[in-house]
Amino acid sequence: MASSDPGQRDGTIGIKEVALAAGVSPGTVSNVLNRPERVAAGTRARVMQVISELGFVRNGSASSLRAGQGKLVGLMVHDLANPFFTSLAAGVEDLMSERGYAVIVCSSATSVEREDRNVRMLAEQGVRGVLVTPVQDGRDRLKLLHERGIGTVMLDHAATRAQQCSVSVDDIAGGHTAVAHLLEQGARDIAYVSGPLTIRQCADRRAGALKAVRQVPGAALREVEASDLTPRSGQEAAEHLLAELPDAIFCANDLLAMGVLRALLQQGVRVPERVLLMGYDDIEFTTASAVQLTSIRQPTYQLGRIAAELLLEECDNPADHAHQEILFQPELVIRESTTR
Repeated sequence: MASSDPGQRDGTIGIKEVALAAGVSPGTVSNVLNRPERVAAGTRARVMQVISELGFVRNGSASSLRAGQGKLVGLMVHDLANPFFTSLAAGVEDLMSERGYAVIVCSSATSVEREDRNVRMLAEQGVRGVLVTPVQDGRDRLKLLHERGIGTVMLDHAATRAQQCSVSVDDIAGGHTAVAHLLEQGARDIAYVSGPLTIRQCADRRAGALKAVRQVPGAALREVEASDLTPRSGQEAAEHLLAELPDAIFCANDLLAMGVLRALLQQGVRVPERVLLMGYDDIEFTTASAVQLTSIRQPTYQLGRIAAELLLEECDNPADHAHQEILFQPELVIRESTTR
């Protein structure tokens, strides 16, 4: 007999099992999921703990799947306010639209907890596959998708497990290229303004920068770790460098670089005459700033389209699909901020 519990299908854990394990009624579990404000904090925490331990996922899109409307995929990135991810999402959505798919787009805001909530939400919606730029490694949190047979492609990140597709850029090479350029301009005291080093891209760009510095006698790399990858954080990071200015500043992305530029100009520090400055990503705004920024260009739109293509290949033909790890090389784009 088919179960009347919408959360239970094909032998998976349902609301009744969660209620039994948590020592509450199925109605209480339903309230925790749909109307949490009606449930006492202690009870709510106990139920959520059981949900996590049992791996329960409600099936929020069962009716649409029964109607044959399951052409839905998920896209999860770090920050949709960042033009890099906006361009990447455009590549994904254009390809998916051409193939008749809809895309649920969500942001982790580089938060492990938010990423976990997004993973559960996408699983609940019955997506066929997910394109994801994971926070940190992401392996444990993405395990749920794999267990449910939901295809995943790592986007702007190397594969986190065997038999998985990924599309990314060689950020170690990008960091090396950036700092090698600054060294060629005569800089020896170089500052690296990074976002949190738990973010793989920031850590890889740092590794490339260090490699370049170690190849030149007398060169050194200072490090300032910003709280996030925004212009505001870049401006705050620059304040740590004003007392003793370096020869050059390399930022982990263009948004940080724009914040650094603003802080330097407000203090009367001329770029590039006194300090060389460069970013990473080559977003559109690099040419609209007060001083046009040198940057490292990534094929952002193409990353999105190719990752989307790989995901659909896996979803439509899983038995014959050959997993690929595609790695692009970044490109140096020289502008005013490093040209004296």
